[in-house]
Amino acid sequence: MRVMLRVAYDGTAYSGWQIQQNAVTVEQRLKEALEELFAAPIELTGASRTDAGVHARGNVAVFDVDTRMPAEKIAYALNTRLPEDIRVVRSSEAAPDFHPRYAECVKTYEYKIWNAEFPDPTVRLYSHFEYRHLDAERMNEAARFLVGEHDFTSFCSAGAQVQSKVRTVYSAEVWRDGPMITVRVTGNGFLYNMVRIIAGTLIKAGHDIILPDGVKKALDGRDRGLAGPTAPARGLTLVKIDYGENG
Repeated sequence: MRVMLRVAYDGTAYSGWQIQQNAVTVEQRLKEALEELFAAPIELTGASRTDAGVHARGNVAVFDVDTRMPAEKIAYALNTRLPEDIRVVRSSEAAPDFHPRYAECVKTYEYKIWNAEFPDPTVRLYSHFEYRHLDAERMNEAARFLVGEHDFTSFCSAGAQVQSKVRTVYSAEVWRDGPMITVRVTGNGFLYNMVRIIAGTLIKAGHDIILPDGVKKALDGRDRGLAGPTAPARGLTLVKIDYGENG
């Protein structure tokens, strides 16, 4: 049976999703819990390899197992074996050929910015702090240029091993709720550090360092130097991955 897990985690204590030598990762903790539960080796495949410090409310992973346990009950058994900062929020049976990275999907990320005179300790692990005033309306205006199918070379960190840097962004918006500014981006896939670079670029627009159409110029120029810096990991959360009828 192939089982799909919907996984939420606070990424603060982890060196990202993917298993690494000499580092603790989310995938490692999940794999350990699965192997304890089923007393057998488990190969886990994740949908999104989030970086160190990045959070998730809806990452997806699959694994194959021979068990009589109903797929929907696996989440309950796993959560008793996982640390408090990782939870399986749903488990379900998937098609035998389902692959979470190659199946068509829609991903949604949010980047949080605490924009106030002083930091708030209660949100420091889940947002980036900016003390200078940000114009959220200008940031939202700039974000509109991201919508559509584009070559996102300017919004991808060096070292990304992908054949194409063309992605489609379905929506990109920015809003303020008191001191908290949220950048929300939905698309069919994202390049390495793409959302964090988008956030860094929109922060520059919010500080009036670049005009909103500077985003379009960065896209057209296909040059990493034309976009803003990579915003810190702690502000980023993978909100959800939607597979439509497949998940």
